[in-house]
Parts: sequence; C-alpha cells; structure tokens
Amino acid sequence: MPKINLKGMGVALVTPFKADKTIDFEAFAHLLDYQIDGGVDYLVVLGTTSENPTLEPEERTAVREFVVKHVAGRVPLVLGCGGNNTAAVVRELQTTNLSSFSAILSVVPYYNKPSQEGIYQHYAAVAKASPLPVVLYNVPGRTGVNMTAETTLRLAAEFPNIVGIKEASGNMVQVDEIIKHKSEDFMVISGDDAVTFPLITLGAVGVISVIGNAFPREFSRMVRLALEGEYAAARTIHHRFNDLFGLLFVDGNPAGVKCVLNAMGLCENELRLPLVPTRITTLEKIRTVLNSLQQ
Repeated sequence: MPKINLKGMGVALVTPFKADKTIDFEAFAHLLDYQIDGGVDYLVVLGTTSENPTLEPEERTAVREFVVKHVAGRVPLVLGCGGNNTAAVVRELQTTNLSSFSAILSVVPYYNKPSQEGIYQHYAAVAKASPLPVVLYNVPGRTGVNMTAETTLRLAAEFPNIVGIKEASGNMVQVDEIIKHKSEDFMVISGDDAVTFPLITLGAVGVISVIGNAFPREFSRMVRLALEGEYAAARTIHHRFNDLFGLLFVDGNPAGVKCVLNAMGLCENELRLPLVPTRITTLEKIRTVLNSLQQ
C-alpha cells in the first residue's frame, strides 16, 4: 500500500454546469488550473461539493476521466467513493480504474443511520476492498449519524490502509480525542473551513476545503502558516474570511461557493435540483464581503 501525505489544503471540487444543466467542461478546465496555480496541495474529485448525487453514472465517469486527463499529475487526486449500500461501494472500488488516484474519501453511510458497529463493519469491508489508502469522512449534519472517536480510533488501529479522517462533526472535543489517541501517522483533516485554524493548532494536518474553490492562494497560505506555527499571521487570514464562512453554507453547499465563483467570473451560478442558488439577500451579503476581501 503506497504512503500518502495529505498535509496542507485539499479542495473539494465543484462541478460547473451550463444554463441547460449539462456539465461545463470548459469552465471546469479553468477552475482546475486556477486551483493548481493557486497552490492547492491536492484535489478531491466527486465529493459532496461536486453535487455527486445528482450526477448520472456516465457523468461521474466523465468527470473522473476529465479531471485525471486535465490535471495530468500536477497535484495528487483523491476520489470520493462512498454510499449507504456497502456492497455497492465495494463493487465500485473493485471495478473503477483508480490508477490515477492517491486515495479514496469515503463518507459515513447516510440515511440508514447505522449503529457504531454497523459503521465499523461498513468501513472494514471498504478497507478490505480498496486498493488505495482510505480516508474516512464523518459529517453527521449530512449523514444523520455521528461516527464516534472510539469507532474512528478502532478502525485506524485495525486497518493499516485507513490513513486518516476528514472530520466535519463540529465537535471539537471529539476531534481532539481522536488527535490525542491516534497513531503518529494517522491524519486528522478538517472538513469545515471555519474551524480549520483552531483544529491545526490542536494537531490536524490541514483541510479539505470548500472556500478553496474560490480562494485557493489565500486559504492555502493560511493553512501553511498555521502548520508552520505562524499562528498570528494565520489567524489574521482566518479572521478575514470569518464573514464568508457562514454565508457559504446558509443556503446549502455548494450553493454558496458557486455564487462566489460566479461573482468572480469563474463559472455559472447553476445547480441541479434539489439544490437551488442562494437567495438574493445572501447574494448581496456575499458580494459585500467579496468587495472587502478584494480591496
């Protein structure tokens, strides 16, 4: 099993759409170059922010292949591969060409609301099936169930190819418990831009970011400064983005970040149902914050 270092800032990529809701690959190419030129450390393909549930199977294949071809090895790629049907996730891992990816990011099963033992058994099956390192993804606000620190640490101890967790529980005590008891090489990654700075001070290795879609250079600088112990400089950048953190998610993700990207001229403000664009009131607030950030 190859080693992987996910220290720094990864970006959970959006999927740009045209007005007719088809994938805008031209805008996608510009966004990928914008991320890489901005200094991202890696990219996450087909994660939550990609609107993955609204993509048809052939579209997911097209996105995966397009990103691999366009990035052309310039930065590592992590592939979102998860679901609430364990057998289907295992089958996807066994049948997908993963040769261009460095790891998979696999979300806690959603909607079913499994017990902690069910979550453990799900990830045990994923770990056994995966030819790549596995990063767990705990986001109870979306899945309806929280993976406890105990379950995370159990999985990390028993499966060498489970190499990290994207933690988006919002429970700082829980995240700190994982950091306190984990092995040295197990990576804790922030799944929430707003708490990335404090989590790094506790021992997280970085973030899988949403805001990095729009501000790769600025936010990756904050992450690097924090990782280097330059907390005062990192905190200054963190505070500059404070107002935007909340606005990005008030109408759901990726509605907020697509609104920002559209205001910056990087893609259309188009989402697929059941997601809809941000409300006008949110849009005006985002524009005000963007103007202050760009001064």
